Amino acid sequence: MTEIEIGVAKRARRAYNFDDVAVVPSRRTRDPKDVSVSWSIDAFSFDIPVLAAPMDSVMSPASAIAMGKLGGLGVLGLEGVWTRYEEPEKVLAEIRELPAEEATRRMQQIYAEPIKAELITARLAEIRAAGVTVAAALSPQRTQEFYETVIGAGVDLFVIRGTTVSAEHVGNEGQALNLKKFIYELDVPVIVGGAATYRAAIHLMRTGAAGVLVGFGGGAASTTGAALGIHVPMATAIADVAGARRDYLDESGGRYVHVIADGGLGRAGDVVKAVACGADAVMLGAALARATDAPGGGWHWGSEAHHEEMPRGSRVNVGQVAPLEQILFGPATVPDGTANIIGALRRSMATTGYSDLKEFQRVELAVS
Repeated sequence: MTEIEIGVAKRARRAYNFDDVAVVPSRRTRDPKDVSVSWSIDAFSFDIPVLAAPMDSVMSPASAIAMGKLGGLGVLGLEGVWTRYEEPEKVLAEIRELPAEEATRRMQQIYAEPIKAELITARLAEIRAAGVTVAAALSPQRTQEFYETVIGAGVDLFVIRGTTVSAEHVGNEGQALNLKKFIYELDVPVIVGGAATYRAAIHLMRTGAAGVLVGFGGGAASTTGAALGIHVPMATAIADVAGARRDYLDESGGRYVHVIADGGLGRAGDVVKAVACGADAVMLGAALARATDAPGGGWHWGSEAHHEEMPRGSRVNVGQVAPLEQILFGPATVPDGTANIIGALRRSMATTGYSDLKEFQRVELAVS
């Protein structure tokens, strides 16, 4: 790819966000009813290619169950209020009502409460009892401490999710989380990320991960760009990681690692473009936080918003659009892409003549 000269001493690649690209119609169209949006990873199959982000404003045990029954995958965050408090609903209600000038400081205090292993077990047992796929997430820093509890609770899919994750993460105490060794010893498939480059992604794929998250998550509520100067142009990042998936498939002799877009996916059109750029599935945060039955009650925040030393996120009001089922499947009563996300994906695939997600990854894109 051609580099651009920023100055005499620095060059950079041109990278693209979702707003910079557009899907191009083809000569063939289909009926949306004939389009399949099903997705599978390891031994688990899902009707829709949507994972709900492990954020307190998006996922509770109840909403993870609802997500599973709607054909997607709800990922419960194990570092939130559900594993710190016996009565997290009261804490969530307080967070929703916090004045803006006090929100960060008070949330830092709320999330300073220790995580309790027995609550991890209880919350995951609640999801398992409903008969849906059980998925849970920890940050790399907490994985060593709690993974045995998570596995013991009967998790089906384990997610290691951070702002950026490398193949070997060294924590504050100097204890290394060697992902290759760690994943090899587990009996469950692991999804890991975020990654934003070809090189980072292929190293994560070599650890044995079943899926790689692309992006930093927390898009709507994240101030990482302002605080750390780090930002992921998602269209380019997904295409780069999809390239790593292709090359690793050859390198490994046929092992397919799923690419999951995570961040910057606020509306249905973003989901469409993520798949068009090469994603197998998407992890949604703000898009699902707008559900009237989401635990955030119209507010959205990620773990970055209450970091004890360097907050790089905020609690944002994303509003309430419709119940979760209507957000996913419609009918939409607003024209802005915040509802009927799966219907929009189906219609876009049908309009361009593709019958399933893997085919749609080959759709033509234009820089707009």
